[in-house]
Amino acid sequence: MSASGAAPRPQPAFVQELDTLVRARYPLVYLVTSEEQRLEAILDGLADRHGKALLGWSIARGFRRLGGTRGPAPEGAKDPLEALAAIEKLAEPALVVLKDFHPFLADPAVVRGLRELGHALKSTYTTVLLLSPTLVIPPEIEKEISVLDVPLPGYRDLLDLLKEIVGVVRQSGRAQVELNQDDADQLIQAALGLTLSEAESAFAKAIATDGRLSRDDVPLVLEEKRQVIRKSGLLEYFATDARLAGVGGMASLKAWLGRRGAAFSEAARRFGLPEPKGLLLLGVQGCGKSLTAKAIAAQWRLPLLRLDMGRIFSGLVGSSEENLRRAIRVAESVAPVVLWVDEIEKGLSGTQSSGVSDGGVTARVFGALLTWLQEKTAPVFVVATANRIEQLPPELLRKGRFDEIFFIDLPLAPERREIFQIHLARRRRDPARFDLHALAAASEGFSGAEIEQAVVSGLYDAFAEGVDLAQGHVERAVRESLPLSTTMREDIARLREWARTRTRPASAPTAG
Repeated sequence: MSASGAAPRPQPAFVQELDTLVRARYPLVYLVTSEEQRLEAILDGLADRHGKALLGWSIARGFRRLGGTRGPAPEGAKDPLEALAAIEKLAEPALVVLKDFHPFLADPAVVRGLRELGHALKSTYTTVLLLSPTLVIPPEIEKEISVLDVPLPGYRDLLDLLKEIVGVVRQSGRAQVELNQDDADQLIQAALGLTLSEAESAFAKAIATDGRLSRDDVPLVLEEKRQVIRKSGLLEYFATDARLAGVGGMASLKAWLGRRGAAFSEAARRFGLPEPKGLLLLGVQGCGKSLTAKAIAAQWRLPLLRLDMGRIFSGLVGSSEENLRRAIRVAESVAPVVLWVDEIEKGLSGTQSSGVSDGGVTARVFGALLTWLQEKTAPVFVVATANRIEQLPPELLRKGRFDEIFFIDLPLAPERREIFQIHLARRRRDPARFDLHALAAASEGFSGAEIEQAVVSGLYDAFAEGVDLAQGHVERAVRESLPLSTTMREDIARLREWARTRTRPASAPTAG
C-alpha cells in the first residue's frame, strides 16, 4: 500500500519491459517515440528505482542531467563520436538518452563507435537509450540493439491529464467546467491516439473556444485527431455519412454486419466475444466495395481510415517497412476504428518476384502485414477490397486473416430496382413516379456505379431539355451505355468461377 493507503497503480507493460531490459544490463535500447517529455518522466522514475543517473544528449546542447538526478554532466561532447567516447568513460551507473541520434547512423564511423560502445557497456550498469520518432537501424548493429515502441498515452494517462487541467481551470476561475463522469469519459475516448502534448493542446483549445470545457468539445478533440492522422501522411481520415441502407442489395453481407455491429462493446467482451478482425471484399468493379467500407464505419459509429499501399512503398529505400509500422501504430492508437485498404492487390502484387525486382521489400512488407492481420489484438476492423483476384497472394486468403471473404457480384434484378430507388431518392426524385421494374430489366449486367451514372446522365438530358427527369431519360441513358459486363465478359466469368468455391456471396441466395 502507498502512503495514502491506496494500492500502487500497476506499471504499464512497456515500462515493465523497459525495466527488465535495464535490470538485465542491456547496453543499447532503441525507443521509437516523439514524446520526449513524457518519456523523460518515465525514465526519471526508472533511474530513481535503480539508483542510476539520468543523462540526456542532443546535438544542440550536448550532455545534461535530466529529471531529479544531481551531479555534473560530461563537458562539451556535442560531436556524436565524442559523446560515445564520453559515455564509455562514465564513472557512475547511468541511463543515457541520445535524442534524435538516427541521422548520425548514416556515418560508418558513428555506427562503428556505437557498436564498440555496446560491447564495452556489457560489463557495466549503464544503458544507452536511442530516442527517435522513426526507426533507423544499420545492419551492423541489428544484433546489438533492442527495439521498443513507446505506446501512446492510455486512458489512465489522459484521465490524469484531464484532472490536472480541470484542477488548474477551477483554481484560476477563468473558465467553466461542465463535465460529469460520462462526459469526461467521452472526452478521453475522443483523445485516445493523441500524445499528451497534443491532448493538452486539444483541451486548451476547447477551453479557449468558448470559455468552458464540456461534452460539446468532443468534436473539437476529434478534429485534433484528424490532424494527427493527416500529418502521418500514410492514412487518410474519411468523414462519411453513408449508411448500409444506402447500399443496394448485398442482403447476406448486411445481415453478417448487422450481427457484429455491437461486437466492439464492453458487453461483448463480458460475453466472451472477440473483436471482429475484418473482411476481404472481392468482386466486379463498381459494385459497391468501397461504398460498403464507408457504410460499415458510419453504421458502427467508428472512425474510418484509408490505407494507401502506394504511400507505404514511397520514399527512401528501407523506409517501406517503417511506413507500415507507423501506419499500424496510428490505426491502433485511435482504435476502435475501421481501416479500409482499397485495392489491396495493387500494393501486394509481385510478392513472389520481390527478391529480384525490389530486393525483397514487397515480400517483407507483405509478411509484416500478414502477421499483423493474424495476431493483432487492437480493435481495428480491416476492410480490404480487391478487383483482380489473380494478383492476390494466396497467403492473404488463408483463414484467420479475415473473419470472412465476401464476393460482390453484379446486382440481380431486385437489387437493381433497389439501387435505382436509392439514387433517384438521393437526387430528390420520387421513385414511385418511375417504373423501377422496367429500369431493372433494361439494365441487366449493369453495376451499381453504372446504374448511378445512368440516373446522372438522365438528369443532364432532362436539364438540357428544360424539363424534370422522366422515365424516358433514364431508359435512354441505359440504352446508350455499354456496361463493363459486356466489355470484360471473359474476365468477369473467370472471376465468378474462382469465387464460386472460395468465397461467400454478398447477395442473398433468393435474390433474383
